[in-house]
Amino acid sequence: MDAKVFTDFDKDLLESPEPGSTDFRVTLKLENGSKEPVALDDLSLIVEGATNGGEAAFTMYENGSQPLEGRLAPGVTAAKNADHVLETKYGKKIVVTVQRNSENFDLDFPEFTGEIIG
Repeated sequence: MDAKVFTDFDKDLLESPEPGSTDFRVTLKLENGSKEPVALDDLSLIVEGATNGGEAAFTMYENGSQPLEGRLAPGVTAAKNADHVLETKYGKKIVVTVQRNSENFDLDFPEFTGEIIG
């Protein structure tokens, strides 16, 4: 997982930075180690500030977008991303939790701690 400040806004779509916030893209490396295809639509992210709290809002930027959608075949690895905005007062250190839609309530949700680079 990595998180980088996003600056490649599509001016034709009127995308622009959010004043007082850090616009960023989280990239995940996903590997399907099972014997069945996995629906990426069943995954979602919760991104929170790790320094002073705060929860990042989900957004989507056009340029370079590789959203968590479609299926991942067995044995295949793919990089997907999700865009977020976090108020600057919460800093650049973040905790990313990957959630899976499932009827199995005993599942652990992977959690990553890192810093928004840039």
